[in-house]
Amino acid sequence: MSNRVLFDAHNHVQFPAYDRDRAAVLERARKAEVKMVAVGTNIQTSREAIALAKQYPGAVWSTVGFHPNHCLSSWYHDPSEQRRPAQENFEPAALRQLAKDPQVAAIGECGLDYYRIGSYQSAIKKKQSAVFLDQVKIAQELNKSLMIHCRPSKGSDDAYEDLLEQFSVSGFPFPKIIHFFVGSLAVAKRFLEQGFYFTFGGVVTFARDYDEVVKYVPLENILLETDAPYVTPEPHRGRRNEPAYVIAVAKKLAEIKGIDYDRIVQRTTANAKEALCITIDR
Repeated sequence: MSNRVLFDAHNHVQFPAYDRDRAAVLERARKAEVKMVAVGTNIQTSREAIALAKQYPGAVWSTVGFHPNHCLSSWYHDPSEQRRPAQENFEPAALRQLAKDPQVAAIGECGLDYYRIGSYQSAIKKKQSAVFLDQVKIAQELNKSLMIHCRPSKGSDDAYEDLLEQFSVSGFPFPKIIHFFVGSLAVAKRFLEQGFYFTFGGVVTFARDYDEVVKYVPLENILLETDAPYVTPEPHRGRRNEPAYVIAVAKKLAEIKGIDYDRIVQRTTANAKEALCITIDR
């Protein structure tokens, strides 16, 4: 494996946001020596992630999952994510069947999202928790890692605290990746105690809110991500995000942590291999 290979551990390059130029996007990633995971958010996008991984073996892997925001009765149709404005219901049997595909590296993104649940708070929390725990069971059954989405209420760590409580009660023997962590240093320490990996993406390039956590989390627990097509890093702000832009994230992490860029690349790619139980060759 080249020492310069980067790994984008969380993007959605299978989304319709890339329908017009997906091959060109993936070619730019290849030239930049970026490999990746295409992350599913429901059955439709999970199926498309698997298809893409089959089309680009050794360069793209996939996950299958049901995003907690799809549990909301006030669900919003994101045209970047889905072509048709039709909300899916969670079907664990269908997800389990997809998850058996050898191209699937993890279950997710799944988790808890309290950011917009409003007056339906109690009912939505209960539903999100049930859907999340069903996906944890699938991961356990199939010996898969978890790709976790967890977003608290504004100014709170509430969703993180609930997630940690669920794991402290049930446990989980396989790698756990907390995607796009935005919590406090105190809660980050608790995640580290439970052996989580953290992904950091474009937001660290233009906001200083996360520097303290980035500095604290050991490099051995960090993965790179873009979350493309969302959260485009500097200096590409204003454009649709894409996997090749993960280079900007790696450079910023090197700056924040005071670590050589090549070390960031080598260690985070090695972490991706460990966290997702995959083989990454040149």
